[in-house]
Amino acid sequence: MKKLKVGVLGATGTVGRRFVSLLAGHPWFELSLLAASPRSEGKTYAEAVSGKQPPDFELPESVRGMTVHSVENAGFIADNVDFVFCALNMDKASVKELEERYARLECPVISNNSAHRLTDDVPMIIPELNPEHADIIHAQRRRLNTNRGFIAVKSNCSIQSYVPMLYPLHKLYGLKSAVVSTYQAVSGAGRTLASFPEINDNVIPYIGGEEEKSELEPLKVFGRIDGDRIVPDTRPKISAHCFRVPVSDGHTASVFASFNMKPELDEIRETWESFSALDVMLPSAPERFIRYIDGLDRPQPKLDRDAGGGMTVSVGRLERDSQFDISFVGLSHNTLRGAAGGAVLLAELLTHYGFIDAK
Repeated sequence: MKKLKVGVLGATGTVGRRFVSLLAGHPWFELSLLAASPRSEGKTYAEAVSGKQPPDFELPESVRGMTVHSVENAGFIADNVDFVFCALNMDKASVKELEERYARLECPVISNNSAHRLTDDVPMIIPELNPEHADIIHAQRRRLNTNRGFIAVKSNCSIQSYVPMLYPLHKLYGLKSAVVSTYQAVSGAGRTLASFPEINDNVIPYIGGEEEKSELEPLKVFGRIDGDRIVPDTRPKISAHCFRVPVSDGHTASVFASFNMKPELDEIRETWESFSALDVMLPSAPERFIRYIDGLDRPQPKLDRDAGGGMTVSVGRLERDSQFDISFVGLSHNTLRGAAGGAVLLAELLTHYGFIDAK
């Protein structure tokens, strides 16, 4: 298989740098072009990210000397790659316009941004849960009048810590309601513990926009294709609180849920351990999608976020609850499963399905 040429938009940011590290040596994709804001244009990648790397970030030697282009040079970039990943740190309206510009230039866009997550004909896919939503790309291409170009997005990083567990249970037992509290790492804000002094010895009980995303995005993942749009499933009611906590990586979720049919705890564990909607082993897919951990003190970010190369979702503390049917604690690596890794896995899925190909 000839490698597909890929570009990264927003390559100098936290998630963009994670994309670069994951794509170096990828078996299907060749990292061919790096782009960022106009202020980085013309610099080498090493110059553009100098001083930005968190302590554990290793800059691949193969990209150090690559020239950084401006994301505004959409025509040039679209002509020189087969598709792009988008990790831009811009206002939502600007990202929305730019992603659609690339798509109309016949360049598929796999986005980590929120701008198009609730667009009716843009699939928001967690590959192990709702891969069938990829079929809406045909309708989107008709709207955009493209042959190759489209936009596909991954969901908000925080919902990866609980939606993988709720999704199969909803399909089997009918989720009625869920109350979720997420405890989100500082890397989700593009920060490190060292660059976020106000989080030291502290918890910040609000993250702008996160609670709305945490309540609405799962409903689109649970939804179905109807004609030229994805119709969200409005039956479950989800209420969310989102906290920023002094953790470097890894989002934790405390979840309380009730169902139309009350499942047994052993049935739930069996469902989680065996569930994945993927019918093919993709390069970035973990051997186990959901891992249950025994013990009242697990999962923990420091101990469990790197399971499956950061792509396995961990869950524990499954219990009966006095007000809801069940409660549990979930954990996912927010910059791997929740961001760049999840987007790379999505690109692999869409390549497997034939939506992304060589020009």
